[in-house]
Amino acid sequence: MKKTNTYKKLLILPLMVVGVTLLSSSALKVQQKGEWIAPKSADTIKNPLKGKAETIALGKKTYTMYCVACHGDKGKGDGIAATGLNPRPANHTTEKFQSQSDGAIFWKLTTGRPPMAAYEKILTVQQRWQLVNYMRTLKAAK
Repeated sequence: MKKTNTYKKLLILPLMVVGVTLLSSSALKVQQKGEWIAPKSADTIKNPLKGKAETIALGKKTYTMYCVACHGDKGKGDGIAATGLNPRPANHTTEKFQSQSDGAIFWKLTTGRPPMAAYEKILTVQQRWQLVNYMRTLKAAK
């Protein structure tokens, strides 16, 4: 059973990379100018899973499936598909990223902005909050 899951993951990753690359091609890309800033209202969205350590492992699992191709294993924006993307994927380890509210990060995961997908219909609300909690662990060491 475990081998089958490993093979499936190995098949899915190249398909995700191809999909992201296609989305980033000039024919399909919607250029977004300027910094991506969540609306102020996003800052009022409260994280219902904040402080629940068990959600971090689940968030890491989701991050590995959906985010690593672009953001990389450590969240530095250096995944295998990152070089073909404009704008480049965010570095989740930076102070700039980490200083956002949980609600702002959740809002960005939910709404997306090309070339980043909107995960509102792909991931459950709980999975998106788990991602936020995991992304908080990616802080750069001081």
